[in-house]
Amino acid sequence: MNSIFIGVTCVAAYLIGSIPTAVWYGEGFFGIDVRQHGSGNAGATNVFRVLGKRAGTIVMLVDVLKGYTATIMAALLWYTGIITSTEVLTFKIIFGLLAVTGHLYPVFAQFKGGKGVASLLGMVLAIHPEMALVCIGIFLLVVIASQYVSLGSILAALAFPVLLLLRIFGEKESPLLIVFGFIVFLMVVFTHQKNIGRLLRGQENRTVLIRLRKKRDGA
Repeated sequence: MNSIFIGVTCVAAYLIGSIPTAVWYGEGFFGIDVRQHGSGNAGATNVFRVLGKRAGTIVMLVDVLKGYTATIMAALLWYTGIITSTEVLTFKIIFGLLAVTGHLYPVFAQFKGGKGVASLLGMVLAIHPEMALVCIGIFLLVVIASQYVSLGSILAALAFPVLLLLRIFGEKESPLLIVFGFIVFLMVVFTHQKNIGRLLRGQENRTVLIRLRKKRDGA
């Protein structure tokens, strides 16, 4: 019986991640498919670029919530006695990764999704909120300094397992959590292959902030 509940939760985690926030929001409120504009990506960064700050913020927050909700379902299974306390972290990682997979390959949008960074953030918030906040800080510092969202995402993802190894909170972290951290980093690198290529060639798109600043200066 427990395996049935776990299986249903796995499917639910993937379906939650599969909600194509950027696509549905763009089509529902603007009548456009964001995958046909800007970078062609169904993620919050492209929504910021194509539809503006308000739309981008809403899409980003919902995508974070998708990863968080799917991951935290492991706590619900523990509360109902389906899994033990020692299994909670394992199932948080499983459910979170299924949600991120859903975001990357959404069944509701022809399996063409975003890059998963926001959903990964929601997942990390549910697993290790303190480290998530540190990584958010690193992301913001890199983006402000470089004006490259992709670079901020990659370095923040790398910081997660590295800082776990360095025990910045003074505790020995779970080996499983550290391995998960490196998996997160590899996933971010995998989904940002084109961005890395453009960064190396000096052709990567700058953030929306740069363009807004230029518009103000030219006004």
